Amino acid sequence: MEISGKTVVVTGASRGIGAAIAVGLARLGAGLVLNARSEESLEGVAAECRSHGAEVRTVAGDCALDQTAQFMVKAAKVIGEFGGFVHNAGVLHPGPALWELEEARFDEVFDTNVKAGYLLAKYAVPNLRRSGGGFAVFVGSGAANYPVAGWAAYSAAKAAEHALAFNLALEAPEIYTFVYSPGTVDTAMQQAGREAPGEIARMFQGFRDGGGLLTPEFTAGKLLAILQDPQRRFHGKVASYRDA
Repeated sequence: MEISGKTVVVTGASRGIGAAIAVGLARLGAGLVLNARSEESLEGVAAECRSHGAEVRTVAGDCALDQTAQFMVKAAKVIGEFGGFVHNAGVLHPGPALWELEEARFDEVFDTNVKAGYLLAKYAVPNLRRSGGGFAVFVGSGAANYPVAGWAAYSAAKAAEHALAFNLALEAPEIYTFVYSPGTVDTAMQQAGREAPGEIARMFQGFRDGGGLLTPEFTAGKLLAILQDPQRRFHGKVASYRDA
């Protein structure tokens, strides 16, 4: 798909994979609407994207709020030629067993991973369909496929997010929709996992000590390569960084 000249919404864009995706899109000539909760960090990423010539708007706030989702899509239309979105924002809250997890944290995991994806689709899809198509990328996780003690909410939320994406692909086939599995990436989420209570910390420590962590820039580059593939091979499917 052609990226240059299109405007793309990226959630969770203030650091890690989201920031790397934003900078990569800017280098490809895309306009950007960047979202995250931290306004200061978000502006730093926006400045780097602007240094590559991109027009950028920032929308600081909770992407699981209706007004935030609406504003992101409106901002993209203002910049011009809305091309699609990458829903990268995610919350993990690892450590507690399912029955020990606070309700507010459970809600936050589902809101950020699932509800925000629904709201983006709610406002983005009608606009993309009117313009003849576009793309919708949901950054997923292998956690959707197998249970691990200490991340029940995250695993369930990612499974729901994957299902959301697959249904969107079925209902709006003109929009190139897929789940991107980024691999095990050196991010703040990994650090949170290493510091979590309980046995799950050992798993995250093993990722680091085994030397297998990918950089955000590496996995972002793989996503952008997949996204530009004109064959749309992964519509309604999961694409791994290994597929690029």
